[in-house]
Amino acid sequence: MKKLAIIFSSSFLIVAAAAMLFIAPPGGGESASDARSSSSTLVVYKSPTCGCCVSWAEYMEESGFDVEVRDVDDMGAVKAQYGVGRDVSSCHTAVIGDYVIEGHVPAEDVTRLLAERPAVLGLAVPGMPIGSPGMEQGDPANYHDYDVVTFDGRGQSELFRRVVQP
Repeated sequence: MKKLAIIFSSSFLIVAAAAMLFIAPPGGGESASDARSSSSTLVVYKSPTCGCCVSWAEYMEESGFDVEVRDVDDMGAVKAQYGVGRDVSSCHTAVIGDYVIEGHVPAEDVTRLLAERPAVLGLAVPGMPIGSPGMEQGDPANYHDYDVVTFDGRGQSELFRRVVQP
């Protein structure tokens, strides 16, 4: 009986250790559970001096998301940790559930992503298009159309939605 308990305990520890290899984010640092404290919390990583990132976080909160903002000095390390390539990069990186949200993605697209649960790493609005959420500045007649794309962390992206400004 004691031998059976030891075998069971050892098997459990091996399975738990193997599971941790898949859960831990690449590059070490904080654990996936730290960054994804709750699947309903949007954790936003941003530079301490970025005002448009604050505006986007406020917009997401006004859209019904629970938002936690984390100021970081090295956004390059955050993007590397979460698999955000240069082709989809923007000023801030957010995490919600199992997904990465890069840049000024509209709330309705994040909601759709969470409802449909496609097999992607996340959504991005590459660059910082004028008129995207958090980037509303100047005359709305000068707002730019932009793409919301899915990305997989291996350099592949696909159109999720094209946003056409009125």
